Amino acid sequence: MPTNITMPQMGFDMTEGTIAAWLKKEGDMVTRGEPIAEIETDKTTIQIEAFASGVLRKIIAQPGQRVPVGEVIAIIAEPGENLEESTPAPPAQAQGTSAPASQPPTAALNAPVIASGTVVEGADRIIATPVARRIAQEHGIDLRLVKGSGPEGRITKADVEAFLATMQKPTLAVSAPAPEPAPAPASVAPTPIVPPQPVPAPAPSGVPGAKQPLTRMRQTIAARMVASKQQVPHFYITVSVEMDAALALREQINAALKSEGVKVSINDMVIRAAALALRRFPNLNASFAGDGIQQHSSVNIGVAVSVPDGLVTVTVRDADTKSLKQISQEMVALAARAREGKMLPSDYGGQTFTISNLGMYGVDNFLAIVNQPDAAILAVATAQPMPVVREGQIVIRTMMNMTLSGDHRVTDGAEAAQFLNEVKRLLENPWGLVL
Repeated sequence: MPTNITMPQMGFDMTEGTIAAWLKKEGDMVTRGEPIAEIETDKTTIQIEAFASGVLRKIIAQPGQRVPVGEVIAIIAEPGENLEESTPAPPAQAQGTSAPASQPPTAALNAPVIASGTVVEGADRIIATPVARRIAQEHGIDLRLVKGSGPEGRITKADVEAFLATMQKPTLAVSAPAPEPAPAPASVAPTPIVPPQPVPAPAPSGVPGAKQPLTRMRQTIAARMVASKQQVPHFYITVSVEMDAALALREQINAALKSEGVKVSINDMVIRAAALALRRFPNLNASFAGDGIQQHSSVNIGVAVSVPDGLVTVTVRDADTKSLKQISQEMVALAARAREGKMLPSDYGGQTFTISNLGMYGVDNFLAIVNQPDAAILAVATAQPMPVVREGQIVIRTMMNMTLSGDHRVTDGAEAAQFLNEVKRLLENPWGLVL
């Protein structure tokens, strides 16, 4: 029986995705779990896998087409299997992505052919990334006018944005001098005296800087963060954690795992500590559900990862059941796929708690915005040597600030403080993270 491949939903707020590239062509054999296409969401590019083994018999949604979640984009079937009864109509395209009905047949020569995230347009060999092509389409830019800076002249997102900036610069008009007025006749009455008028402030000198258009990722981040700050009553709690014991244990673990190429990070230890603490405080592993609080049976830790165009959240699923070694290996793979634009559907969404770590940037302290539908997010700053008082003596310890932002509809300050102090206890007594 034919198997329909549908546009998956990666994240609770995803409503549609764009076909960036097909990694297989019609007639190719595919194996269940094998990547067959790249999908662009508002925040990243994700590879989707075959739902079944067989032949990729029909590709319904074409590269560059925006498809609603749940719509069929391709069909996998056995060779020679009848598809007439199971083939759905092509999915409706979002505005601006469909070709006009009157387009002549010769337009097929200019249809984009996409391979591994690169768009090659027609016989002119215009090579552009999917993001660059989308921005060009949105602003009506002819890619033949854009000079590419990538390998083999590939046009990148930065190239299109730079070209767009030059289009938006205002042109300074030069006015011809006004003609001198003719002398007034002798019989004209004297001009009445007009009181002096205030002199307007001079306009700023120079040409104003170009306005950079928002990428789809920045539009999504802006919309979600505004919605969270407007809808979620935030509160904040900060603790300082003494990290010397955790750093010493980390050094021992990494020495033991060096031959395997595994290197545990402070962030991995924070993920493990938070996951274990969430077992004891289920209200922090929950979501506001309108008429109740939805507690989650799994502990899935979302981790914010910086990517070239902004920020994505990858998900370590069932983090409370995984060792530090497993968390480290998984985070390395997740972050690499996120930065390379090759995320899998399982890499993204479904988190029940989020961690944002800016420790690598030398940050002393910061507040994060709750990542809906989570009940809380943990902001982790830099671990750095500081003078502290211990037993009446000033000593140097490696201290790290952590700030919890909570949704006051789900939890309150006392419960959140107990949770945060449990995370602190686990990090200051780190053998609990490995036993």
